[in-house]
Amino acid sequence: MDVVTIGESMVLFTPDSISSLTFASKFDKTIGGAESNVAIALARLGHQVGWISNLGHDDFGIYIRNMIRGEGVDTSQVKFLEDYPTAVFFKERKMVGEPQVFYYRKNSAASQMTPKDIDESYIAKAKYLHITGITPALSPTCLDTVMHSIKLAKKHGLTIIFDPNIRLKLWSKEEATPVLRDIANKCDIVLPGIDEGELLTGKIEPEAMAREFLQHDTSVVIVKLGKKGAYYATVEESGYVEGIQLEQVVDPIGAGDGFAAGFISGLISGIPISEAVHRANTVASYALTVPGDAEGYPYSHQIDPNYKEVQR
Repeated sequence: MDVVTIGESMVLFTPDSISSLTFASKFDKTIGGAESNVAIALARLGHQVGWISNLGHDDFGIYIRNMIRGEGVDTSQVKFLEDYPTAVFFKERKMVGEPQVFYYRKNSAASQMTPKDIDESYIAKAKYLHITGITPALSPTCLDTVMHSIKLAKKHGLTIIFDPNIRLKLWSKEEATPVLRDIANKCDIVLPGIDEGELLTGKIEPEAMAREFLQHDTSVVIVKLGKKGAYYATVEESGYVEGIQLEQVVDPIGAGDGFAAGFISGLISGIPISEAVHRANTVASYALTVPGDAEGYPYSHQIDPNYKEVQR
């Protein structure tokens, strides 16, 4: 197993026409969730990845499991709960600008995750653990689950990758900041957006943010800069990698998860950090070109003409 990730996936409803939700009458049904987005993107790039979560024992839960499993992601650690529902969310369609997103995830099955849901032997098989700042915001037990997974990953020598993915609809800045900073300090690689970096470090410039994160267990920091690309830093090297310029952005949601997947893919492939960041920018750019969370993520042959499927 290359990567294990932990988090909630939800059923996503999007109007089939451009309008506010007030007037929308027909919806397309897909799925969305930061961690499963990363898992799907990595699987499309030819990597072995597992996704851990709880789903409601309902039609939506089965739909999500089947969709993610159908992308080549291992879902053997997914549990179905009888008494808690699968979460759903709605996303507006707009001609310009970022669409509004409305979540219905309170008391969802995923919010009931506990450390007991993490199989140590499953974590031990992986090389990388990917986590985000969304899961610890879902409930106190989800926070405990994330911290437990970090402990297990360290015990078994996994590289831990943390995308803050701050969702202030789930908790306040005052609640989120100390928790996410503590998690970041325990992780090997941190992938903040520029606004997230400012929130967690109090710094404005990417270089200063990176220096703050590198004072602890973190060895690599990648600050996402949107269309400008990204800034990367380690103790030994740092630099900027330009973004991929697009004529039109169709839907920005899911691009950050694509960035994380592209970067992790680069790490697995053993390419230099600057090239891994370029791969991250490339995967993110594909996500921007189509509606939906994971629909636009590329396959390996689309981003690397010399790619050959690894026989496992």
